[in-house]
Amino acid sequence: MKDQVAIVTGASRGIGKEIAYQLAEQGAKLVLIGSSDEIFASAEDIKARGYEHVLPIKANVADEEAVQGAINKTLEKFGTIDLLINNAGVGFFKQVEEVTVDEWKHLFEVNVQGVFILSKAVLPTLKEKKGGTILTISSDVARYTIPNGAAYTASKYAVQGFSGSLAQEVREYGIRVGTVNPGMVDTYFAGSNQGSPDKEEWLKVKDIASAVVYMASAPKHMVIDEMVIHPLVQQYPIA
Repeated sequence: MKDQVAIVTGASRGIGKEIAYQLAEQGAKLVLIGSSDEIFASAEDIKARGYEHVLPIKANVADEEAVQGAINKTLEKFGTIDLLINNAGVGFFKQVEEVTVDEWKHLFEVNVQGVFILSKAVLPTLKEKKGGTILTISSDVARYTIPNGAAYTASKYAVQGFSGSLAQEVREYGIRVGTVNPGMVDTYFAGSNQGSPDKEEWLKVKDIASAVVYMASAPKHMVIDEMVIHPLVQQYPIA
């Protein structure tokens, strides 16, 4: 992946930051997008490890104008785009009658609208160069339902459907589209703490990042449509 230009959203910490670091290890040039000033600290951490081609951008992935601005900055600095990692996401777990309309809207704006806007924004560049990869960090609940997670589950079903349709649309341009669907991961998701003792046997952010790098660095003639990953301790429905 040497000198490939990779955009990673939600790269301030957790899975996104680890994805960025592992891509840098493979020689990629990075564009890190985050919704807070924490994204700049994330970029400095990666630069401190010896990787200088890092461009941090503070932007809301659900804001089309802000995203287009980020794409313009990427092209100005690096000249092209090879890889998009849609990692930004939010989640909460409540019974349906406890979910407010504002909570529902915000979740869909980030988890679904953000994926749509970023993917749409990179397509002109990828189509022109007749190649590239779009990968989205979805969830195992994109394949089955859980109680107290109707909003989150619905958003991931939407992401899965969007990715599948997009893959068929852009295949003729040599563009690959896929999803990584993790189960329980030791991260900051849904307001939890990373590194809690009760998450000792869960997947680690390194596991998810390694899967992303594997998919992104596969030979150009090979498409990995979906990768579902669980910790051994997790019990889950097969379908």
